[in-house]
Amino acid sequence: MSSIAKDNKEINVNEKIRVKEVRLIDAVGTQLGVVPTIDALRMAKEQELDLVEVSPNAAPPVCKIMDFGKFKYQLAKKAQEAKKKQTVIQLKEMKLGLKIEEHDLQFKIKHMREFLEEGDKVKVIIMFRGREVLHVDMGDKMAQRIVESLKDISDLEQKPKFDGRNIVMVFAPL
Repeated sequence: MSSIAKDNKEINVNEKIRVKEVRLIDAVGTQLGVVPTIDALRMAKEQELDLVEVSPNAAPPVCKIMDFGKFKYQLAKKAQEAKKKQTVIQLKEMKLGLKIEEHDLQFKIKHMREFLEEGDKVKVIIMFRGREVLHVDMGDKMAQRIVESLKDISDLEQKPKFDGRNIVMVFAPL
């Protein structure tokens, strides 16, 4: 058994440990003090375990007598638990036309609320088709209505701005 990467750093094991002496911790967790590396390796072999460098930056490095396979397994488990606990914020997109009916607009706002309550960001795009571009004021009014109806559960991350033939705004959950 040689070494494994822990947070992009190599963990030295057994013969890979290249220092004269180490601060040794035995298999049950008792500190044995500063010991020559050769003696520490011999003690690990007698117990049919490995000498693992736990803290390479210390002076002298801290090594522990343990089962390296079990140590690798525990590191993998910790990484898996950390990955499980992190939340990924998604950006949900809602596209609306300028001529949307009142009920349909309320239905879309209801969906936006659900996305925000789940912790996702919402990007709202009000699209202008054809000559609708002449009625930017109607798009602004609709944008303000959406902002007003979502202000209690969200934060307006990007104010409504005219982008090409669309008005775009982004909401983030509180």
